[in-house]
Amino acid sequence: MRFDILTLFPELFPAFLSAGVTRRAFEAPQGGTAQVETRLWPLRDHAEGNYRRVDDRPFGGGPGMVMLAQPLLRALDAVRADQQAAGRPATPVILFSPAGRSLTQERVRSLARSDGAVLICGRYEGIDQRVIDAKVDEEISLGDFVLSGGELPALALLDAVARLQPGVLNDAQSHEQDSFSDGLLDCPHYSRPESLAVHPALPEQPVPPVLLSGHHAEIARWRRQRQLELTARRRPDLLATARARGELTDADERFLAGLKL
Repeated sequence: MRFDILTLFPELFPAFLSAGVTRRAFEAPQGGTAQVETRLWPLRDHAEGNYRRVDDRPFGGGPGMVMLAQPLLRALDAVRADQQAAGRPATPVILFSPAGRSLTQERVRSLARSDGAVLICGRYEGIDQRVIDAKVDEEISLGDFVLSGGELPALALLDAVARLQPGVLNDAQSHEQDSFSDGLLDCPHYSRPESLAVHPALPEQPVPPVLLSGHHAEIARWRRQRQLELTARRRPDLLATARARGELTDADERFLAGLKL
C-alpha cells in the first residue's frame, strides 16, 4: 500500500517514519518495497510566483486565511499521473478536517487492508471548498478539537495502519488485544514487581492474584470482566454498540447486570 501525503510541512514526517517499532512498516528491505510506502508532496512545489503562495484571504471577509485551490489541484494531478505511470490504482483522497467523521479502529483496519490513500493535510482556516466538493472522497477527524493542521492526524493514521502490518509488532497478537479491537476498551495490565509502593503513606499495591495463578481460563475471564467494567464506566456508547451488534455473551450480560455503576 502507499500513502501520498500533500503537506506544507514535509519536514514533520521523516523522524516519525524512521523511529519506534512502526518504522519496520515504512522501511524497505534490500531489493524490496516497504509494507507501507509513503511519498511526500510539498504543496509549495505546486504553487506559482516568486513567493510560492498557497493561501489567500477568504471571500466574504473574516479572520484567517484559506488554502488556495490551484496548488492542491496541481498536486493531486501530479499524484494521479504518478500512480498511473507506476501502474498503481487511483486511491481515495482523504482530508483531515474537524467536519470529518471520527477515525475509528474499524476504519483503520479497512485502510490497513487497502491500497492506501492520498492524504491532504490542511492548514489555516481550511482549504477551498471547491476542492473538497470535486476531489475529496472522505473527511476524517481525530475528535472534537482543533489542531493547527492535518499533519498530526496524518501521522496518527499512519501509525495506526503501520502497527497492523504483519511482523511490525513483536507479538503478532498484540494489536488484537488493544482497545477497540473487539469494540471494547482494553483491560488493565500489570508487570513486575508483584507488589509496588506507589506512595509512602499507602500500603503496597499487589498485582491481582488471578494474574499470578497460571489459570488461563480464569485470567481470560478476569480480563473480559475488566474490559466490560471499564467500558461501562467510561464509554457506555461502545457497550451499547457491542450489544446492538450481538457481540456480548450471556455471561457478559450477567456480569454487567451485577455491576454497581
